[in-house]
Amino acid sequence: MIHKLISWLTTAEGLQALVLSGSRTGLVLDNLSDYDLYVYSEKPLSLEIRHEMASLFASKAEIGNSFFDEGDEMFLKDGTAVDMMYRSLQWAEEQVEWVWKDHHASVGYSTAFIHNLKTSTILHDSDGRFARIQKQLDTPFPKELAKAIIAKNYPLLRSKLMASYYEQIEHALLRNDLVSQAHRTSALLASYFDILFAINGKTHPGEKQLVSWAMKTCSILPESFEATIARVVEHIGQKDLLLHIEPLLDEMDSVLEREGWV
Repeated sequence: MIHKLISWLTTAEGLQALVLSGSRTGLVLDNLSDYDLYVYSEKPLSLEIRHEMASLFASKAEIGNSFFDEGDEMFLKDGTAVDMMYRSLQWAEEQVEWVWKDHHASVGYSTAFIHNLKTSTILHDSDGRFARIQKQLDTPFPKELAKAIIAKNYPLLRSKLMASYYEQIEHALLRNDLVSQAHRTSALLASYFDILFAINGKTHPGEKQLVSWAMKTCSILPESFEATIARVVEHIGQKDLLLHIEPLLDEMDSVLEREGWV
């Protein structure tokens, strides 16, 4: 059924490129993985076309979702889960320029969109424009980008003067604020993994299965990496949370110093 849907989409008016991305194109595929289809056009396909698509292929559908980006979600008639997102090629080109060429970092997930573009499988590319985008990304991870990611994220972990993640978690513990503990620990881990992938010259795969992805792709890992991460997550909401965060940050300090990044 998914192949019939893809074939039908390639004939849709206004389509410029159609690609498969997400876990279906990664190293950590499991039986919970859906199909992430990215539809590239100057503007999202019309709701009329998308409702027609749902009527032809879906047993259940939500058309016109805009919780994050413009998208649709469907269970096809054979039970296959499909998550469809609508983007423009101009947006993709701007991402490449801003991040990959001009080396702008973010607080966490700096290269997640780049990873999505770089690892997508092209299903349709009307004039080769998406392939040209991927060709620009078929180069070594820019060292200046890695430096920018470290500069943006590393001080946030613990060393900045005020409101580091460590300090915010410390305050949350003193206030017995469980939500803040969880929120700030998640933010700390987001910046931690952003740094980890950057120093390994790897683009950031997103939010899912980060430990497994790092174990499979990164040659530079902190000591006791997997176990240390597990202990931090297991102790969110516990009074001794910082005692488990400290080794995580100490080990990252050691890696960055050993590899000459700080």
